[in-house]
Amino acid sequence: MVMGELMQETEVLVIGGGPGGYSAAFRAADLGMEVTMVDMAERPGGVCLFRGCIPSKTYLHLAELIHDTRRAAEMGITFDKPKIDLKGIRNWKESVIDKMANGLVTLSERRGVQRIKGRAVFESSDSVRIYDSDISHIKFRHAVVATGSHPIPFPGISPKKDGRIMTSTGALDLVDVPESLLIIGGGYVGLEIGTVYASLGSRITVVELTDKLLAGVDPDLVEPLHRRLKELFEVIHLNTKVVSMEETASNVNVRIHGGSEKTEQRFDRVLVGIGRQPNSKGLDLGQTKIKVDDRGFIEVDDQQRTADSKIFAVGDVTGGYMLAHKASREGKVAAEVIVGEPSAFDARAIPAVVYTNPQIAWAGITEEQAKKQNLTISVRRFPWKFSGRATTMGAPEGLTKIIAEPETNRILGVGIVGREAEGLIAEAVLAIEMGALVDDLALSIHAHPTLSETESEAAEIFLGSSTHILPKTIKK
Repeated sequence: MVMGELMQETEVLVIGGGPGGYSAAFRAADLGMEVTMVDMAERPGGVCLFRGCIPSKTYLHLAELIHDTRRAAEMGITFDKPKIDLKGIRNWKESVIDKMANGLVTLSERRGVQRIKGRAVFESSDSVRIYDSDISHIKFRHAVVATGSHPIPFPGISPKKDGRIMTSTGALDLVDVPESLLIIGGGYVGLEIGTVYASLGSRITVVELTDKLLAGVDPDLVEPLHRRLKELFEVIHLNTKVVSMEETASNVNVRIHGGSEKTEQRFDRVLVGIGRQPNSKGLDLGQTKIKVDDRGFIEVDDQQRTADSKIFAVGDVTGGYMLAHKASREGKVAAEVIVGEPSAFDARAIPAVVYTNPQIAWAGITEEQAKKQNLTISVRRFPWKFSGRATTMGAPEGLTKIIAEPETNRILGVGIVGREAEGLIAEAVLAIEMGALVDDLALSIHAHPTLSETESEAAEIFLGSSTHILPKTIKK
């Protein structure tokens, strides 16, 4: 340490201010620990709050409003064509972010969590150096690494801040509404952002390397969304690859290969949405005993411990599902283990939601996973065209399905595609975590008319007691 540099000590050092980081910091503080949280941003929130979950869902809500005003004409109500005020939209997004970020600042202060703006780099297994801060060094008893992830760039291209080739971060800045937008990757990031831009007036082209959108999601859940996106987007190319891109002052020249067909096209902007990679480089993990895999993810056990006994890691930087709510739970587990509580990450069901229109949500095991694991399962589906509530909303394209263990009828997984799937999946998560049987779900009275009835009716199909689906004993 250089003379004159400030050294500080803390019981728990949290590196990263996203959902995993601030959840760990808050929980540790609530349990009586002295906590310091270091992040490169002024306020907690991380990618999720500033450049991910919250901005995208703010825009998607507006896209849903635009869709509803157009569809209302079928129901007897006609609205004028929406007037798009990009500055107003951006201001609304920023106001949402500010409210939430300021709330996290207040929660940090009320809990006594010290926040330091700077970049932490390990010097040893019990100390870090802080760059761009008045505090130069921090010595800790325990540390939690929660540095998150960042978008994978297109090979050979480094996106410029104001360039036409964008990551999700650039796309969510909503600088303009390009006449044409190419989206590379048919995952949830590309489809969500594509939904936003299409609703605002862009012509969307999607190029996906595999044979389906949302690889890994059960096909019956993807199908209603694919039908909708074929109407909303200009074209969706499957089994297709973007070979190269060249950015000019006015557009992006793109070479696309699909099977034996090769084409060259021009787009006003391009969004690269081909996945994310961990923010583990630059931490100088070699100064510790932490182990990383060949993709850079930090290896942890079910208590979020790394190979270094003093250091824990949570969230995207550890791999697996890159979801804010998973990171939050892991952060709490790490804090509880640090103070000596018998805590571990043992979730049976981690819900996932794609916030398109219609939404897709699932929890527990999927049919795709069951096939790969050679598991014997029983599946029942309830189409929303038989749902009174879905019909009143003009949203009959939905589907609710339950995956159960044949011998016991224990619920193993649930998948939903349709309006408000984001909230409906919560009942499924609780059912799976509680080890509930389809009988339990079927015999729980659900309010009528609600979309939640689709879950009880899917369960009732197992028992042959569904009101709106004929039992197999009755000839149709």
